[in-house]
Amino acid sequence: MEKFLLVLLLASFQIHSQTLTDSNLPIVVITTPSGQSIQDDPRIVCNMGVIDNGFNVRNYITDPFTNYDGRIDIEIRGSTSQQYPKKGYGFETQDSLGANLQVAILGMPPENDWILNGPYPDKTMIRNALTFDLARKMGHYASDYRFCELVIDGDYRGVYIMMERIKQDLNRVNIAELDTPNQWGDTLTGGYIVKVDKLTGEVGYSWISNYDNEVVFQFHDPEFDELNALQASYMENAIVEFEDAIDGPDFADPNLGYPKYIETESFYDFFILQELGRTVDGYRSSSFLHKDKDGFAWNAKLVAGPMWDFNLSYGNADYCDADLTTGWQYNFNNVCDFSTSIPFWWGKLLQSPTYANGLKCRWQELRSGPLSTANMQNFIDSVANYIQEGRIRNFQRWPIIGQYVNWNGFVGQTYQEDLDYLKTYVADRANWIDNNLSGTCDLSYSEQNFDAEYHKIWPNPSSNNLNLGISLFQQGEVDFIVYDMTGSVVFEKNLGKYNVGTHAFNLGNLNVQFGSYLYWVKVNGELLYRGKLVRL
Repeated sequence: MEKFLLVLLLASFQIHSQTLTDSNLPIVVITTPSGQSIQDDPRIVCNMGVIDNGFNVRNYITDPFTNYDGRIDIEIRGSTSQQYPKKGYGFETQDSLGANLQVAILGMPPENDWILNGPYPDKTMIRNALTFDLARKMGHYASDYRFCELVIDGDYRGVYIMMERIKQDLNRVNIAELDTPNQWGDTLTGGYIVKVDKLTGEVGYSWISNYDNEVVFQFHDPEFDELNALQASYMENAIVEFEDAIDGPDFADPNLGYPKYIETESFYDFFILQELGRTVDGYRSSSFLHKDKDGFAWNAKLVAGPMWDFNLSYGNADYCDADLTTGWQYNFNNVCDFSTSIPFWWGKLLQSPTYANGLKCRWQELRSGPLSTANMQNFIDSVANYIQEGRIRNFQRWPIIGQYVNWNGFVGQTYQEDLDYLKTYVADRANWIDNNLSGTCDLSYSEQNFDAEYHKIWPNPSSNNLNLGISLFQQGEVDFIVYDMTGSVVFEKNLGKYNVGTHAFNLGNLNVQFGSYLYWVKVNGELLYRGKLVRL
């Protein structure tokens, strides 16, 4: 009965010059206890209801809560974003006793840790979604998300993005859960999520780079207070060892340098997305790395990502050249003097011809697929069309179209002008990278042209006609095997017997469903190479 009275009240509530009666987007309704408001700290317990009647079915404020109706523990989140009147929120879903409750909110995989992101300086409200979508199409985890409209205590707050918080989880950053009781051996080596970030918000233990006291590392998941001394020391030392290797004279050596420490393709893709967006905070803030257990994962080196916080990207910042479509963001330290710096290794890695050539090949592969100008602009248009009626209400609630908001690099007089600016920026920036990225690459299938130091699979992501190049250090029978994420074999091919040297193979079409897969290359029945493959 109380819930029925509540929805009737909301149905008739005049909300800042417009009434929210129904929407094509899901509607999230939060009710705080009497006399309390949501603060940065501490969290408060509220009730949250979600109205989501399904795809292409309208959602009415008078409808029952169809997706979730229960307790949450919520706070305002963010760093510089807290200056904006439209706040972002972090919350956990809980049972009646306050314990974590795994919930599949808006069709996303079950978890208890969520974020309501309120786009404000990004007036298109698309920049984060675009980046997450690209990262997923490139074969990496990125936070799943859903657009929705938010009401708190009868007050319409606008269009929000319900998204996954970055954390260790089978359906999020899929690395092993750190085993606290067993601190020795392989269990000590993973999994960890750390970040390079500024010292704002809730910061536990952090440490600075030995090469730049303005590069700060922090534990993200597990957080520092969940770690013991051995675990914290292990991961800190792993970063120190990595930086020492990159700074050393053998930084490009296949056995002593970067190939020993990093999952190279993840570093390529992190670089590509940071540079495409020319993210003003890129590399030096909200920049994540993660590491799995040595004996548990398909690749337990340092992995760059997931991507995060792209509101001030794609030309949407008016300082430190961030609105330019020219220039490299990894050179930020030469442009601006801030309290946080970009780690030196992003530039140093490019001094390796092998790394630079691989990056060039990866960029060209992606430009023929998810990073083609047409694909990116079509995605922007499709999201703009989907959120159209909600964003009209949003900008009635927050009338900032045509007004400068810190730190807009462009101020359109209409939403369409802001949207067109984003689309033009993406096209011009990608074209500039086309013409200025160092390295050389020949993507054609040719054993003579293939010059792999170890191995390569291309194009990746792939829709058909997959190629494999390998270097063999002993004569042997070569097998190529593809596994799905459950460990089941979905493709297997014997490639024949080959001598020591470099070889390339055309694997054709694997005939597997869309998604992410792991592949192994075996020689004489023993694993030689492994990696990740994305089927488009």
